[in-house]
Amino acid sequence: MQLNVDGVAVHATTGGRAHVAGRPLAVLVHGAGMDHTVWALQSRWLAFHGWNVLALDLPGHGLSAGVARTTIGAMATWLIGLLRAVGTEPATLIGHSMGSLIALEAAASCPELVRGLVLIGSAATMPVHEDLLGAARDNDHAAIDMVNLWGFGYRAGIGESRAPGVWMTGLGERILERAAPGVLYADLAACSAYQGGPAAAAAITAPTLVIAGEKDQMTPLRGARALASAVPGAQLVVVPDAGHMLMTERPDEVREALARHLGTATLARH
Repeated sequence: MQLNVDGVAVHATTGGRAHVAGRPLAVLVHGAGMDHTVWALQSRWLAFHGWNVLALDLPGHGLSAGVARTTIGAMATWLIGLLRAVGTEPATLIGHSMGSLIALEAAASCPELVRGLVLIGSAATMPVHEDLLGAARDNDHAAIDMVNLWGFGYRAGIGESRAPGVWMTGLGERILERAAPGVLYADLAACSAYQGGPAAAAAITAPTLVIAGEKDQMTPLRGARALASAVPGAQLVVVPDAGHMLMTERPDEVREALARHLGTATLARH
């Protein structure tokens, strides 16, 4: 699906189903250097369980036009513009890593546009190691290697995929390699500089779920626990033995957590 925000083309996928009037909308926001394909399993599952779905490519990412934004605040402002352009009822925002910061900031800034919030692989602050920032600044492939090494848990590293035939770390590497030069650095630098998370967390009014990997090296579990404590009424689900790329590593557990939080069992499955 092609959308338009401020005159710039935005690419989004719908999980394989056309939108149906009256269904709730889930907007899925990817992490640093990634694109909509990280949501392949979740977007399709939601679309076939009663939801309208938009799995986005952020500006300058994937198939979306425009230039990558350089701050979380600017990305959140863009997301708010997209929600207004879509013009439906308030949406549920589902964000991973950098995407969770964008969703958090957008939900705090415009609560009237957000009916629910799911933050995956998240923390209120996400400092990035200087070695990773430096490699990304230089467009050195070592940055991709570091994200892959730290981003996937042990099981992913030895090839234990729930989807037959999927090489998880190889897939992650290819997605990052597709990003235009400078995009990964812009994203990582934006995450590292963002200090608005604690204030945004305290301002959230929408029902919120935080999903964390027990062995996450990119956003360690202590950060997810602190974030869940900071958001009023938030629930925390910890996936045992999992790393940062939960949607690929542990799709069943993510699906089950989404189902409980979003109440998909009560929605039509046709």
